[in-house]
Amino acid sequence: MESNSNVLPRPLRGIIPPMVTPLLDRDTLDVAGLERLIEHILAGGVHGLFILGTTGEAPSLSQHLRCELIERVCEQVKGRVPVLVGITDTCFVESVNIACKAKDAGAQAVVLAPPYYFPAGQGELLEYLEHLMPELPLPLVLYNMPSYTKLVFEPETVKAAAAITGIVGIKESSGDMVYFRKLLSLLKKLPDFSLLMGHEELLAEAVLEGAHGGVCGGANLVPRLYVDLYKAAFSKDFPTVETLQKKVMQISKAIYGVGRYESSYLKGLKCALSCMGICNDFLAEPFHRFRRTERNVIRRHIEELGIMHKE
Repeated sequence: MESNSNVLPRPLRGIIPPMVTPLLDRDTLDVAGLERLIEHILAGGVHGLFILGTTGEAPSLSQHLRCELIERVCEQVKGRVPVLVGITDTCFVESVNIACKAKDAGAQAVVLAPPYYFPAGQGELLEYLEHLMPELPLPLVLYNMPSYTKLVFEPETVKAAAAITGIVGIKESSGDMVYFRKLLSLLKKLPDFSLLMGHEELLAEAVLEGAHGGVCGGANLVPRLYVDLYKAAFSKDFPTVETLQKKVMQISKAIYGVGRYESSYLKGLKCALSCMGICNDFLAEPFHRFRRTERNVIRRHIEELGIMHKE
């Protein structure tokens, strides 16, 4: 992949971490932590950076903070890898506004999940995309996240959307491998359309079957691990895949499995980054950072995993 390019590779391949948003409080970025986090992730050899996604807590952030984050990330990355910006919103106009901000800041693409709250039908979703694309100044990657949005981009809808100028890929985060294989089958005649796996535990399996890469939250912590796993799967190096897959599952269990609620993934990820000295672990409301007991567990786990210190 060419570096220092403002053109999005087609298809987009590799590991594109969904970056956490380092915060000091409800509406203030941890700027020093953000700078350290970006350099930590890029040092792992990733192929892109995705901001304002689920891992980035985008729905909980103010428009002001979203805009500041876009500006700071694009300014620091300086074209070293493509920057993808989440524009998911219940308001059509706000999605367009954030996309224009991303374009002005120097991002390469935007990412969109279905607008949540109102239960749109598949025909309505497709029409929504048809209306949205002429307004967007950047290529669009769809984001299938039914557990949070309560809406699915059905495979036939994705196929139809792929024919709309400017829609260049999909991030698949349902965890449903039957759905994933249907997408693979429908999209096999579209070699430039990128299919990215959102569940890092399924990264290797997806790439072995034909996915172009993954959007892996754990790549905030140990980016090189996921890059190496992607490369091993891409080249069908099965012994290496087996070894690295075990490490991915260890991280998943140790870091995301602490705590009682579904938010444990985010809390664990931010807590681990804080223990590593990379960024603050403040979470946007309605969530809160881990207390001392859970933090001590996370610290012990990252020491046991050998990721206590930055790469």
